[in-house]
Amino acid sequence: MEHISGLSWRTSSYSGGNGGACVEVAARTSGGVLVRDTRDRQGPALRFTVGAWKRFADRVRSGAC
Repeated sequence: MEHISGLSWRTSSYSGGNGGACVEVAARTSGGVLVRDTRDRQGPALRFTVGAWKRFADRVRSGAC
């Protein structure tokens, strides 16, 4: 399991702050990006390469997702 404590997590700007479906992201010092459910901070986190995360974020920004 990925060690995720002590990381600087950011809440998605698309979450809206209304307690709905939210995700948080954190950059790892060894590379990659972790994504977790804000409502389950002790639960699992998904790990993406920097390139994969950038492609995903670019598609979301463009409205493709």
